[in-house]
Amino acid sequence: MKKIIFIPLILCAFVLAACGAAKIPMDANNKNLMNMKPVSGEETLSEWSTPSSITTNKPVTISILIKDKNNKPVKEFETVSTKKMHLVVVSKDFSYFAHIHPTFKGNGRFEITTTFPASGDYKLIAEMTPVGASDYSIENHWVKVQGTPPPSVSIEPDSTLTKVINGTKVTLSFDGKPTAQKNIDMNFTLYNAKTNKPITNLKPYLGTVGHAVAIDRSVAQFMHIHPLYPKGKGPKVTFMTYFPTKGVYKVWGQFNVNGQILTVPFVINVE
Repeated sequence: MKKIIFIPLILCAFVLAACGAAKIPMDANNKNLMNMKPVSGEETLSEWSTPSSITTNKPVTISILIKDKNNKPVKEFETVSTKKMHLVVVSKDFSYFAHIHPTFKGNGRFEITTTFPASGDYKLIAEMTPVGASDYSIENHWVKVQGTPPPSVSIEPDSTLTKVINGTKVTLSFDGKPTAQKNIDMNFTLYNAKTNKPITNLKPYLGTVGHAVAIDRSVAQFMHIHPLYPKGKGPKVTFMTYFPTKGVYKVWGQFNVNGQILTVPFVINVE
């Protein structure tokens, strides 16, 4: 199965000019200070087990067996951002997004029970790090949910990069134009929508101040990005980002606001 492997870019605090992509061992203390730059690789294999027929809003059990390059089950996985596996579920039209966490059952196998809200095609993207590996590994799988597909939705860049969701106003900005194959800071700034006061008491979500996922319109490029300053409290949360290709991307920022996980989506154009 085709995958994306990620190489970390570490923030060089003292000699910024000397920074660059480096392939280094994964370690939980460093992971929160890194951006992920995609490269090709074949670190793992996977076998996915799903029901032959999936219908909307009914629980579905999904099993994922992760194997090494020798086709043997991986015995141990690093705990990254408090979890051994992060699973992103996204519909082909981007109308649905979920960031969930399968349970490790041992001997390479993860399992989760979830539901799908509408018919159509969904991509499942699993991210994990085998113990002793030098890279994250990404495995993905498509499932089809039975029924009449919903009307197609055009995925176009947002005309404004400010949204209000559940009483929180969030503005997305970049330090420069979003440009492919270039490191760029992506900033989410959060305010109380009623008072317009900056939110400065964000709580940790999965061990850090926030998470961001970016996927391109063709659902081929995937990035799970950690904040540059993982122990921040807001109002600004910065992610050092690297878009591998030009095109339209949907970005989801996730933050813990007063104990509730806020997911904020934006669609942007990368030049």
